[in-house]
Parts: sequence; C-alpha cells; structure tokens
Amino acid sequence: MIRPEEVQQLIQAGLPDAEVLVQDLTGGGDHYQVTVVSTAFTGKSLVQQHRLVYGAVNQAMATDQIHAFALKTYTPEKWAEAETAAIAAHG
Repeated sequence: MIRPEEVQQLIQAGLPDAEVLVQDLTGGGDHYQVTVVSTAFTGKSLVQQHRLVYGAVNQAMATDQIHAFALKTYTPEKWAEAETAAIAAHG
C-alpha cells in the first residue's frame, strides 16, 4: 500500500515541475487515478508522456504497492484547454 502523497512525491521527483493530482479509487491505497501536468510533456507523444510518469513510479508498481494506475497527462497549455472546455460544458 502506498499513500496518495507518496505517489505524488514519486512523480514530482521524476518530473520536478509537475502538478500532480492523485485520487485513490478504492480507498485501499493501491488503485489510483492520476493526472499529471508538466512542461516536460511538450512535443512528446502520449506514449512518451506516459513513459515519463511510469518511469517515476516503476519501483512502486514492481513491488505491487500500486496495482492499478489510470493516467492522464497534459502539457500546461492542454490542461488550460481542458479546464476551459469543462467549465463551458457545465456553464
């Protein structure tokens, strides 16, 4: 089991400028939904972005501290677009 704060710290250690939102999906500390916003994703494909994040949490996944990891990655620009779209959809 790994706490959401620890998941956030692992990702930020690998991507120091990242904004990381971690949600424990089951309350059991091993199934997470994670959103990461980082300038490191600029110019990278979605697969490359995910590899950067998985590289940061690889040890926790290899030791089964994390069983499920739903991941969304955004550049700061794409994140701003997504937030604007969400506000427009609910407004």
